[in-house]
Amino acid sequence: MTAAGLIFSNIHNQSIPELTKQRTMASIPFGCRYRLIDFALSNMVNSDISTVGVITHNNYQSLMDHLGTGKDWDLARRSGGIKLLPPFVSAHENRLAGKLYENRLEATVGAANFIRYCKADYMVLSDCDAILNIDFKEVIADHIRSGAFLTLVGKRVDVKKNPIACPVDLLTVDSTGRLTDFEVAIPKSGKHLINTNIMVVRRTDLLSIIDEAIAKGYKSFHDDVMRHGLRRKLFHVYEFDGWYEQISSLESYFDASMALLTKEAQDSLLSCPDRQIYTKVRNSPPTKYAETAKVTNSLIGDGCIIEGTVDNCILFRGVRVGHGAVLKNCILMQDTYVGDRADLNCVITDKNAVIKDGRRLSGHETMPFFIGKGQMV
Repeated sequence: MTAAGLIFSNIHNQSIPELTKQRTMASIPFGCRYRLIDFALSNMVNSDISTVGVITHNNYQSLMDHLGTGKDWDLARRSGGIKLLPPFVSAHENRLAGKLYENRLEATVGAANFIRYCKADYMVLSDCDAILNIDFKEVIADHIRSGAFLTLVGKRVDVKKNPIACPVDLLTVDSTGRLTDFEVAIPKSGKHLINTNIMVVRRTDLLSIIDEAIAKGYKSFHDDVMRHGLRRKLFHVYEFDGWYEQISSLESYFDASMALLTKEAQDSLLSCPDRQIYTKVRNSPPTKYAETAKVTNSLIGDGCIIEGTVDNCILFRGVRVGHGAVLKNCILMQDTYVGDRADLNCVITDKNAVIKDGRRLSGHETMPFFIGKGQMV
């Protein structure tokens, strides 16, 4: 039994436009040194999936720079390895000719050649908005055991603790795990079984979905494949019970990043000895802590210079925190410069942002203050 992976890098760009203006969802920085695609890629590699296609759409220069040849994930191979699938012209329907894909089904149709020639028995499909550490071998085994046409990975989420800002699939299952119904909505309260947008399907069945979509002019994976298929095929749900966060807005990105500072997240996500999270390796000098530095409950990347106070923060590589500066609940991306005596609370900066001496900036946990890439305050 063999499996190949297919990752959608741009599907949820509209969820967090502040960070996808110049990059894909897949290449959003996360957790000091990672990109969001690292979690999907690492989960596949740790599950012995050595052929992975990454579907792109636009703004994917940073994604190409990050992935390179795939050697950091052991995917630089003659046979298999990582394949970047450029955006295609959606010509399976005349009115769409000349346009890039607009949804998941069209993106899957565009990857038909990769799917057809990868020769794997099963396909694992994943988006990049879900942050989790999962063993796909267990999901595939559950899919085979259930005899399902398609298996979705679901997660029970308490919306009060983990608010979701964009529409998601709210799944309804019976006692055997069979999907009986689903609703696309923004959950308001209570606990819900949601779709993590991770799916397992036999490769030949996925090709039949593509062929049927082309022949019948299907436009929506939800309406034309899932909703229509519920009446005549077995759709199964595998419930994941580990640590999980979904990036659906800038606020949820802030919450997910802050959650990394908890022991539960670090143990479940980043410290699994058999399922490490891999990323692009950079040769950076160690972080320098001055005598005036005071750092508590924070994640600090390589190459930083810390002269002030940092509390409950996440600092990426090359961040400089000036003398007398105070940072609380902040996420500062690569090469951000914070001047002397600056006071920051609940601030997110993109790469190469500059905050001058004495600036006082504050957001809130429910609405963090955001500074764009290369901007100066």
